Amino acid sequence: MGFVEDRFPTDISYGTSGGPEYATDVVISGSGYEQRNLHWSQARTRYNVAHGVKTKTQLDALIAFFRARKGRACGFRFKDWTDYTANSQHIGTGDGTTTQFQLVKHYISGGVDESRTIAKPVSGTVKIYKNAVLQTGGVSISSTTGIVTFTSAPANGIAITADFDFDVPVRFDTDRLSATLDAYGVNSWLDIPLIEVRV
Repeated sequence: MGFVEDRFPTDISYGTSGGPEYATDVVISGSGYEQRNLHWSQARTRYNVAHGVKTKTQLDALIAFFRARKGRACGFRFKDWTDYTANSQHIGTGDGTTTQFQLVKHYISGGVDESRTIAKPVSGTVKIYKNAVLQTGGVSISSTTGIVTFTSAPANGIAITADFDFDVPVRFDTDRLSATLDAYGVNSWLDIPLIEVRV
């Protein structure tokens, strides 16, 4: 089924837990020294939405959404309330010929800059600037790929920056929803995992 542009219910995602993860092997020698092998150069986010379900209406919406996505079969958009917005993000520098630029978000710490590709910007939130001047025409943004397209290539040396909100492309990381009936009309969920997909 691939991917659909439907967004997971935001009133449920507001109560979820999760964040970025990496895949690292750690080999410890007999003397206590470590060898660490990083398998992913980019983080992949993982969430648990079980604690976001508080009402019967939310429960019904979750079950319907899960059934429509066929469990793990289909990806969708998810709002990570801990990290969904970006401002003044440098996305490229004009060279007089390039007309397309990919939205990215930079995470900078201690001189390290991890650049995250943003493929699912929220429609209507993206603002594009050339040398800090807001562009009101001559540019379009794809909300399904995050690609910014200028009708005319920005001149050489022009700094292209962007402000935007974004969703994370994810899928359910389970093919089964399992609920416990704690009392009449009261359900609890142990685990409803979501994981980011590369698009």
